Amino acid sequence: MENIMEFLEGRRTYRRFKQTPVPESTVKNIIEAARCASCGGNRQALKYVVAQKAEDVRAINSLVRWAAYLPAEEGTPKEDEIPVLFVAVLVDTEISQNADTDAGIAISTMTTAAWADGVGSCIMGAIDRPKIMEYMKIPETFKLHSMLAFGYPSHKSKTVPMQDGNCKYYLDENRDYCVPKRAAEEIVRFL
Repeated sequence: MENIMEFLEGRRTYRRFKQTPVPESTVKNIIEAARCASCGGNRQALKYVVAQKAEDVRAINSLVRWAAYLPAEEGTPKEDEIPVLFVAVLVDTEISQNADTDAGIAISTMTTAAWADGVGSCIMGAIDRPKIMEYMKIPETFKLHSMLAFGYPSHKSKTVPMQDGNCKYYLDENRDYCVPKRAAEEIVRFL
């Protein structure tokens, strides 16, 4: 159990990436993880669009917002730090109008599968949905739930104890992410 907990503690949000392509085998694993993920009523309302060509990644990167708690110059990846892969998570509204739980399960499964190959990720909801849908030529019968950014991390990300209820993440002296988390006693109660 210690190994799985160590693995899960390392599967953090990453926002700066090496410009090393993610192998096709890892991309397939990420999508296969999503395909096999549990979903409500087995309706399988989620669909995915993968963007991995450099020009597509740059275009999409201009339509997402990074690290809301940090000033843009600190939280936004520089040109040589952007992800190398984006995945759009879509809800097919002809199957389901709301698949938030399914999306949460699929996103967690995909980011965990990526991390098994050392690929970091960032789940993004602060995105320009209309422009991304237009750029990716997504039909109107789909709703863009979120974007996932992937790549090999060029920084570290760790949890730290929360101080005075402040949940805002920050960069340490090495530009690594420090993410405050509440103590276990604050988030659970046993009957």
